[in-house]
Amino acid sequence: MPDQQKSLTAATAFRFVLILGIANGFADLTYEGARSVTGQFLGYLGANAAIIGFTAGLGELLGYALRSLSGYLGDKTGRYWLVTIIGYSVNMLAVPALALAGSWPLAAGLIVAERTGRAIRKPSTDAMLSFAGH
Repeated sequence: MPDQQKSLTAATAFRFVLILGIANGFADLTYEGARSVTGQFLGYLGANAAIIGFTAGLGELLGYALRSLSGYLGDKTGRYWLVTIIGYSVNMLAVPALALAGSWPLAAGLIVAERTGRAIRKPSTDAMLSFAGH
């Protein structure tokens, strides 16, 4: 019986890692696809080079700085799924909304929001993946 329980746990962990990997892959496709044209898109909306650079830099700064806070929050509360879902929600709302942005300030805010969403979800996702092997 213990071997059956262990194989069931291993199969469940494998499915979890596989499903989370697929979800991460699709999320990465959306943000990398959008990210490759954000500079040109902001320029098309009237932003100058300084604004484009500032937006990219601010997005990266927040994207990495908020990971510590998000990771701490996930660890402190143990609500890894909630934190992850919030992060994915921010991502999945910000990227498609870029298509509707009619001004560069709105588009810049959505670009920063997308990076923030990734910062929110990444530490909790990594923590859950690390728990899958236990």
